[in-house]
Amino acid sequence: MTASVRPAAIPADSEICRHLPGAHFHDCYQLVQPAAAASSSAMQFALQTFLQMPPWAALLMRLRNRVVALVGLKNLGAFNDIDRLKPAAAYRVGDRVGIFSVRYLSDSEVILGDADRHLDVLVSIHQRSDEHDNVVSVATVVHIHNGLGRLYMFVVAPLHRLIAPASLRRR
Repeated sequence: MTASVRPAAIPADSEICRHLPGAHFHDCYQLVQPAAAASSSAMQFALQTFLQMPPWAALLMRLRNRVVALVGLKNLGAFNDIDRLKPAAAYRVGDRVGIFSVRYLSDSEVILGDADRHLDVLVSIHQRSDEHDNVVSVATVVHIHNGLGRLYMFVVAPLHRLIAPASLRRR
């Protein structure tokens, strides 16, 4: 079976489902691949994905950081700002992973996020395997707090819909 990426519903058994009420934006993409391709944990999958981001997505993040500095938003850094020597099992809630911090962590799911006065962003990597398939769901949930957050998401949402599936396809 070859790997495929498709839009999907957020897995009902995922922790990120608790954050859906009141969300202004949410989506989910699934990567279905042979069971033999499964990562040892959701965190391992997240780390590998951030280290293999498409170059154009990294360029967009650098551009984002320059533009938002003009309106006082924080520089998030780069997707691949990761300690490459730190094993996935050593990460804990609160640790930094690329542009996000770890908010929730289990073997089957990691939730990464960032929050400020404009919006809260959560990204879940949820992994489920059986004897045939490994299914990885990457879900994003955003809660907007004000007009600047709405403007930001107006610009970012279409780009996110390109970056999320493209990142999974590189796996």
